[in-house]
Amino acid sequence: MIESIVIAVVVLLAALLIYATTRPDTFRVERSATIKAPTEKIFPLINDFRQWETWSPWEKVDPAVKRSYSRAASGEGAIYEWNGNKDIGQGRMEIIESSPTSKVIIKIDFIKPFEAHNTIEFNLVTHGDSTIVTQAMYGPCPYISKLIGIFFSMDKMVGQKYEEGLANLKALSE
Repeated sequence: MIESIVIAVVVLLAALLIYATTRPDTFRVERSATIKAPTEKIFPLINDFRQWETWSPWEKVDPAVKRSYSRAASGEGAIYEWNGNKDIGQGRMEIIESSPTSKVIIKIDFIKPFEAHNTIEFNLVTHGDSTIVTQAMYGPCPYISKLIGIFFSMDKMVGQKYEEGLANLKALSE
């Protein structure tokens, strides 16, 4: 009886590990919001890391987070580093592309609690008297992330924060 249970557990574990290998090698989390404001009003809030404290939900996870800013004040070359509690960890963001009023691309490097290197992209598109703002994060999905992804949805966890951040941008801009 015990031997059968052990064999069943080993087979189940092996199936889980094999299933993880079939998961995609990359991921993408994306959310959009329509904001009744011109791109010129929204863009500076995204393009300047110092403005993120006013709208980014990640900024409220750890009120004691240590922040530092370097290089450019905003736009391409601007750098933001943080070191916080176990919930937000440690990392670095750098704006690697900034197209006035339309696009900001950020290289994000997580250091703790897990190392990861991804890209965040904001696109702003005028639509009548409003702006459609799309925020996406994408990057590689190593095996350990594939395995964790079986139990935890990156899209749900990060997507929920993106929805909150876009709602904050909307409230600030309208």
